[in-house]
Amino acid sequence: MPTALPNDPEVTAALAQEHGLTAEEYGWIVDALGRTPTFVELGIYSVMWSEHCSYKNSLNLLKTLPSDGPQLLVAAGEENAGLVDIGDGLGVAFKMESHNHPSAVEPYQGAATGVGGIHRDIFTMGARPMCALNSLRFGPLDDARVRYLFDGVVGGIGDYGNSFGVPTVAGDVYFDEAYEGNPLVNAMSVGVVKADEIASAVAREPGAAVYIVGSATGRDGIHGATFASEEISDASEDRRPSVQVGDPFTEKLLLEATLEAIRAGVTLAVQDMGAAGITSSSFEMSASGGTGMRLQLDRVPTRETEMTPYEIMLSESQERMLIVAAPGREDDLQAIFEKWDLNAVEIGTVTDTGRVEVLWHGETVADLEATHLDAGSGAPVYTRETKRPSYLDTVHAFDDASIEDLTPATAGEALVELLAAPNIASKRWVFEQYDTTVRTNTVVGPGPSDAAVLRIKGTRKGLAVKSDCNGRYVYLNPRRGAQIAVAEAARNVTCAGGRPVAITNCLNFGNPYKPEVYWTFAEAVGGIGDACRALDTPVTGGNVSLYNEHPEGAIFPTPSIGMLGIVDDIAAHPTTAAVQAPGDVVVLLTPAAWTHARSIGGSEYLAFSHGQTAGDAPHLDLDEEAAVQQALRTLIRNGVVQHAHDVSDGGLAVALAESVLPAEGLGLDLALPAAPGARLDAVLFGEDQSRIVCSVPADAADALSDTLPATVRAHRLGTVTTDGRLRIAAAEGPVLIDAPVDTLRTAYEGTLPSRMR
Repeated sequence: MPTALPNDPEVTAALAQEHGLTAEEYGWIVDALGRTPTFVELGIYSVMWSEHCSYKNSLNLLKTLPSDGPQLLVAAGEENAGLVDIGDGLGVAFKMESHNHPSAVEPYQGAATGVGGIHRDIFTMGARPMCALNSLRFGPLDDARVRYLFDGVVGGIGDYGNSFGVPTVAGDVYFDEAYEGNPLVNAMSVGVVKADEIASAVAREPGAAVYIVGSATGRDGIHGATFASEEISDASEDRRPSVQVGDPFTEKLLLEATLEAIRAGVTLAVQDMGAAGITSSSFEMSASGGTGMRLQLDRVPTRETEMTPYEIMLSESQERMLIVAAPGREDDLQAIFEKWDLNAVEIGTVTDTGRVEVLWHGETVADLEATHLDAGSGAPVYTRETKRPSYLDTVHAFDDASIEDLTPATAGEALVELLAAPNIASKRWVFEQYDTTVRTNTVVGPGPSDAAVLRIKGTRKGLAVKSDCNGRYVYLNPRRGAQIAVAEAARNVTCAGGRPVAITNCLNFGNPYKPEVYWTFAEAVGGIGDACRALDTPVTGGNVSLYNEHPEGAIFPTPSIGMLGIVDDIAAHPTTAAVQAPGDVVVLLTPAAWTHARSIGGSEYLAFSHGQTAGDAPHLDLDEEAAVQQALRTLIRNGVVQHAHDVSDGGLAVALAESVLPAEGLGLDLALPAAPGARLDAVLFGEDQSRIVCSVPADAADALSDTLPATVRAHRLGTVTTDGRLRIAAAEGPVLIDAPVDTLRTAYEGTLPSRMR
């Protein structure tokens, strides 16, 4: 029977509710234990049954996602990260997670520790991180606090990643009033591991010694998991102690020591200490192995005086791991970590009891069944009430005719204005703060391509990686918007010369207790499943971040997608988004049945130029999407594609402009496909999916259609010129846009630097 310590507060239902547990959940705990929990046990339950750790409001929906396939080396959620077989005896570990709430309170450290935490999830698998990505959302940049948050987040990502020595190569950034007060900071890491060096996080062998390695434990981050499972409010500023503090230099040492220990065979299991620290790592390792642990907390190295067992168990201090040592190799494990000047202290043993027992100077302060706190087994799982939001009827009633259409005289001005919109404008201000080439694997970094491409040294292969999600689409049509998030991430990877193989995700939504939010969440999860099945990209794992609300309301529902693709021949297949040579022919690949964009509904043009978030999400047919992507991959493999860029935010006109902006001295002379009866603004700026702008050498253009399936069409638009102008005419009609590329580039490149000054 565990005992309470003299200074522990009395555990009551009211105290449990202060810890984020409901009265009903506290009753279940008391019934299961047959007694009142100790204060340490209450703290353990509060973090392990939080949404952040247990997925109690999302697990039933996540189980509906496609999560298997011959390329997956571990099941989704089984280990610290997803793992995909890419051949040549190699696997790729990758995962995405959120650090939204900490970044809203302390943007620099919140973002920095998000980067550190996601990298640890990768190297605990035995994989060396190759690159990082991030998916960021903020309010409008004319707000001073938004600029402070944006600057702090970008600085934290850059400083931690640059110091750690892993390139940040891709991501996506959006600005909208929906994110004001609750920014989203989603971090993704990708690493490569030899198949015979994969590490597990499962504690299977009773009697094996348990070590804490890495940094000493402090009070930072206590109840970080609970903080991430509640809405942001005016009181959130007082939760700064819930924000961890990172040290990238220590993490670099921890990376090298951990990989050396795994390769030396001195570890049986390795688990990152992320959310809930020692608590989550010990309980998760035990539950997954059907074992238990006996932990001596007074042996844990601490960096602050008089820390209590409650604080030590719940601390989220960074750069720490829990390792189960291989029997007989304990001295070798300690020697490796001592060589790297890191703590490696034996704090317990694996047991066969199925319980985690926590001792403090010989007294048992917690004794709990591991599976009772584990997500999906003992932790509660809920299916919440759903209700279709009434706002959908309002936004879907939007009629394009309520907006005055463009004319040939105003189209050029509209394009310049849209290129300067923060959601479309160059993100150079962001990615130039990141080291994008360290470790020399980056073949194509941020800016010149729809996705980043990295070489896998020692092979002919590479990886194409991208994160993506347009939250506006999901707000307007949760299911289709989520389908588009997957489809566009795959299209980005395809345009870069990759073959999409799997996704990770970070599902950012509001309060699940609100029926409209939960309906949206359920629909979006269904949409992700639809698209992943159609594109054969199973879900390897990820993260759910709920309670993303602020006093003014919920964020746009934002299921960020991290897409992994394989580039089969790194010497031949990487493709950038910029036109290459004068005389090349520019074509538009579309579904065969496509004629022109159907509407401006849901578009950046409607939102930015007319201040309306309305209409439906853009058109998408998943079978058409799969056909267009496969057609482009075939053309790239055949060696005829000079550049490829998908049509997405801003529509066709923006995609064409973005294709020529990076190409100094070049221009485009184009005529759009016939669009009888269509609105000009929809033709130029409508965002119908499944369209790709690409260019081919002139001598390959005539035969292009012969290589395409009947379901895909290539519309010949025009040629690459040397006059430095973007000229777009209507089909057999007037010139719509005729502007110097330098003028367009100035608008495109100037927005973020001028706003952030």
